[in-house]
Amino acid sequence: MGKYEELAKKIVKEVGGKENIASLTHCITRLRFQLKDESKAQDEVLKKMEGVVTVMKSGGQYQVVIGNHVPAVYEEVCQVAGISTEGESEESTYKKSTFDRLIDIISGCFQPFLGVLSAGGILKGLNALLVFLGVYSAGSGSYAMLNAIGDSVFQFMPVIIGFTAAAKFNVNKLTGMALGAALCYPGIQLSAMQGGEPMGVLFQGTIFHSAYYLKAFGIPWVANNYLSSVIPIIIVVWFAGYVQKAAKKVIPEMIQNFFVPFTVMLVSMTAGFLLIGPVVSIATSLLSTGFSAVFAASPILFGILMGFVWQVLVIFGLHWAVIPMAIIQLSELGYSNVLSGSFGASFAQTACVLAMYFKLKDKKMKSLCIPAVVSGICGVTEPAIYGITLPKKLPFIFSMIGGAAGGAVITAMNTNSYTMGGLGIFGVVNFINNETGDASGMFHSFICIIVSSLVGFLLTFFFWNDEETPVEEHMGTDAPAEKQEVPGEVLSIEILSPVEGDIIPLENLEDAAFSSGTLGKGIAVEPSKGVVVSPADGVISAFFHTKHALGIKADNGLEILIHVGMDTTRLEGEGFTAKAEQGQKVKKGQVLLEFDMDFIHSKGYSLTTPVLITNLGEHDSMILWKERKVTTEDCLIGIERAVTRQ
Repeated sequence: MGKYEELAKKIVKEVGGKENIASLTHCITRLRFQLKDESKAQDEVLKKMEGVVTVMKSGGQYQVVIGNHVPAVYEEVCQVAGISTEGESEESTYKKSTFDRLIDIISGCFQPFLGVLSAGGILKGLNALLVFLGVYSAGSGSYAMLNAIGDSVFQFMPVIIGFTAAAKFNVNKLTGMALGAALCYPGIQLSAMQGGEPMGVLFQGTIFHSAYYLKAFGIPWVANNYLSSVIPIIIVVWFAGYVQKAAKKVIPEMIQNFFVPFTVMLVSMTAGFLLIGPVVSIATSLLSTGFSAVFAASPILFGILMGFVWQVLVIFGLHWAVIPMAIIQLSELGYSNVLSGSFGASFAQTACVLAMYFKLKDKKMKSLCIPAVVSGICGVTEPAIYGITLPKKLPFIFSMIGGAAGGAVITAMNTNSYTMGGLGIFGVVNFINNETGDASGMFHSFICIIVSSLVGFLLTFFFWNDEETPVEEHMGTDAPAEKQEVPGEVLSIEILSPVEGDIIPLENLEDAAFSSGTLGKGIAVEPSKGVVVSPADGVISAFFHTKHALGIKADNGLEILIHVGMDTTRLEGEGFTAKAEQGQKVKKGQVLLEFDMDFIHSKGYSLTTPVLITNLGEHDSMILWKERKVTTEDCLIGIERAVTRQ
């Protein structure tokens, strides 16, 4: 049982049951319900419930005020009520930058099956090792069996991602799997080859020149191979989310169980086959043309480019723009140097993960590092990319630089590959010329591995720091364990004002959650400038995604809550500009947040800003600023507490 499971069950019951909940979000202190019938909610029972501060109703929302630990309670309520945290929370609509949202979507789709992904990579590497050692041949039944087990997760990636992406975009998960399975359906290409028309005449010189097309409802569509692809299914499921919402609005509830999935599958996959898949393929074709031009101009430059962008190409499934070039070279010349520049990329990625292992604070992510390293050495870097380096951003960039360094070295030595068999460390045998017995290319590949790994490891180890404070360190609301008090010694702690403006006593606020003092003791300020600065040295323990509220764990042990405005969470971040982020260490007076006062006032919201201390000790005494006006250089709150020693 979770810590707040019992509380969550009681809350769900007293708001009228899960069938009365239309939607649920949360802000930094309260659960925000949209109830189908507010009259079913038991206000007084909820207010008296242990763990609930109070109940408020505002703007059509039924608000249950919890306090700083509301994220944990929210998770439990979602579990009890059967609500998807990905699909229904405010966080899913947080307006991040396009790049941040893209990373969040991709890594979010891979996170649930990283363990299986790592296992598949290790199995593939083991299979290659056993073939290399001569235990059995690549044509044996043993090889076929292990290959099927290890490669299945990669081969049918669209099916698995269809499931995880459905959770991300709040689509029925089984429908998501069905959409992925449609992309993998083997009969499509067979039907196209048997009864379709070749596209070579129209698309000579592109990746479509050997493809076939069929006609659906009179519209031609390309019979592409989407096995192992990533981006097409993510886009299809994203689109399916909108189709599902629209379908639920127009289809009668009594037949939705059958006709909503029917509509989603028909509309989404029609768009997937006719538009989404071909667009991704066209992007691949354009890249192929560009890469051919770079290779013709300078093979070394091409090798550097391959090492730098290879992992990005793999993420988007665009590496197929290069592979046909390598296949053509192998068939015509017996060797290829097109992919040589990309050889070091997986080792740079793996080395970055190894460096992160020594610096990560998040124990859960740290536990993923060693399996990802093993998988990466075997040439499978998806667990490292999607689960570890990409979410942290900078290590992923360092891995790209390491890959570029390795690409420069191996292409400068004019290294050719003679096969496209092994991956990772087993790929070194690809550079042995079996006809002449020349193994110099294999030694060149070892140099590439060393250079790529060193660059990636050293850059990550010395220039990246994990600024995230582990959840167990900053999300709790309990003060540190008290030490033995030394009578007569008193420590004075000063908290500066985070905003400049006019003082308002907490008890004068209309919001009962603040005026009652149950969320914490403190004072409010009516801002005269749209800037929030850090009132003390410490760490930002919470920075809500709508940017209107943040928490600071000060070095002096105090936990400070700054809440800009009343009910400003509804603005969804509009009018607010964050200048810091959760987990970041901050100094007194450092700018944390800027807000557009005119814009927020124009939307009808008050900017009155409560500043609360949420973990006052039993014997702490508080002294509040007495003047009418305050600046960010003034002591807004003074705390006197007994000095303690061990």
